[in-house]
Amino acid sequence: MGAEIIMVKDNMYPWENDYPENADWNTEVPKYPVYDMLKTTAEKYGDYPAFDFLGFKQDWNEINSLVLRFAKGLQSIGVEKGTKVGIFLPNCPYFLIAYYALMKVGATAVNYNPLYAEKELANMIEDSETEAMITADLELLFGKMSKMLHDTRLNHIVVCSFTDILPFPKNILFKLVKGKELSNVPENRRISWFDKLTDNDGKPTEVEIDPLEDIALYQYTGGTTGLPKGAMLTHANIVANAEQAGMWLGCEEGQDKMLGVIPFFHVFAMTAVMNLSVRKALEIVALPRFELDQTLDLIHKKKPTIFPAVPAIYNAVNNHKKLAKFDLSSLRFCISGGAPLPVEVKRKFEEKTGSVVVEGYGLTESSPVLCCNPPVGENKLGSIGLPFPRTVVEIIDTETGKEVAVGERGELCARGPQVMKGYWKRDEETAATLKNGRLHTGDIAIMDEDGYFFIVDRIKDMIITNGYNVYPRNVEEAIYQHPSVEECIVAGLPDSQRGEIVKAWIKCKEGRTLTAEDLKVFLNDKISPMEIPKRIEFRDEPLPKTMIGKLSRKDIVAEELTGKF
Repeated sequence: MGAEIIMVKDNMYPWENDYPENADWNTEVPKYPVYDMLKTTAEKYGDYPAFDFLGFKQDWNEINSLVLRFAKGLQSIGVEKGTKVGIFLPNCPYFLIAYYALMKVGATAVNYNPLYAEKELANMIEDSETEAMITADLELLFGKMSKMLHDTRLNHIVVCSFTDILPFPKNILFKLVKGKELSNVPENRRISWFDKLTDNDGKPTEVEIDPLEDIALYQYTGGTTGLPKGAMLTHANIVANAEQAGMWLGCEEGQDKMLGVIPFFHVFAMTAVMNLSVRKALEIVALPRFELDQTLDLIHKKKPTIFPAVPAIYNAVNNHKKLAKFDLSSLRFCISGGAPLPVEVKRKFEEKTGSVVVEGYGLTESSPVLCCNPPVGENKLGSIGLPFPRTVVEIIDTETGKEVAVGERGELCARGPQVMKGYWKRDEETAATLKNGRLHTGDIAIMDEDGYFFIVDRIKDMIITNGYNVYPRNVEEAIYQHPSVEECIVAGLPDSQRGEIVKAWIKCKEGRTLTAEDLKVFLNDKISPMEIPKRIEFRDEPLPKTMIGKLSRKDIVAEELTGKF
């Protein structure tokens, strides 16, 4: 079982006094099957806009009808309760339809990154025991996945026509101009087309789902330790986080408009973009992937009101040379997640756009959100905010296992209805992560007297130099204050004398220059001598990023140690 929440009501939790007016920490979080979110929204807001994909628009009735027809089609090819089915798609309507159709039939969805290499796909298919895959007829996708029919346990592929979700004349132009990007899909008993599978009456066989026990999704993660593994998220986990986010953010049902440029296959976008929009009947305005100019143009023209993204995207917006030509005034608030949000990035984005940026925090293992700053009320700089409703967050001494005093550092641990059931086929890792009813995050944090939490760093990223603990995030925050710095990563490198030394990799803003000595002088009154980087490397190219666009400390250290840059 996942980490169970333990209610201690002899005394109020510190954060309850600072809760936003629209939320109540004690509110009961509903438990029901994931598909019911879409069913309810279609019943209440059926003719409201649901999805705008490059100008191709659908309402909630149309989305729900396709989900039900696809659910029946999936059952016709043998997908049943418990069948593991992969989704290998970019952001598009098919992703939402596939996801909710799998929820309807009780299958277990497995999210796949469209940029995975063939070896990564093969390993994940075998580990997750994926039997069928839903993808598109793009060569980038089907070209790789078709090989998996021969090389892995995968036995069926469902292919969606990409041009069918493009408006006229984009659908024609795509075939003419980018026809080479489409795959030549063979006729095969192990390959089915989406449009054929949805040619039915939309009445799938009903499946009974236990929200607390039935696994809705394997979401793969590096987790807090070890190799990638599948976090088992139940229907109740996923619904809880969508419900909590809806309570917390105060979205206007059927009114707000969601910008979807971070990838749906990632757990942050799955909840903060896709499921939140379904729960609150928000129109999703989406791009297949993030591209800066296209995103700014989309905000300018389509007027979304909510913009979830990773800090690197907000930083890119801040540094766009022609930002003033785009009207971003429609944005009510932005949700930052996936990585720590540097204070300077937040401050500059709010200054340039007039929008509020609320930083949240979570893990794949918690569906993912545990804490968030309120969009209305106190939004403390550098804080990950307050725990979501019915979520208990504790700071635990890593040696004694006991709670530390307010303001002291320890490991952030959590209990709540969004915490996973465990890792698929990884009993030891599950036991190491879910201990004494708590999810151990591997992050070092403090809680202030108001119940706001602040991440200091990850336990594994902490640098020990001459016996002194250095937290990379603290150094990065100081470096970001320099007006010439656009991107920065700080990490520890092995050193024979000190154990580790602090190194900073920096990309300056276009037209700006900076020397190592000048930066060290700048940092003198901001961090201690032990924290000032011993090595500083300036790069002309952007620093390495993960698949969702956050700066990658792991990749830059690997480059350094292997000498591959």
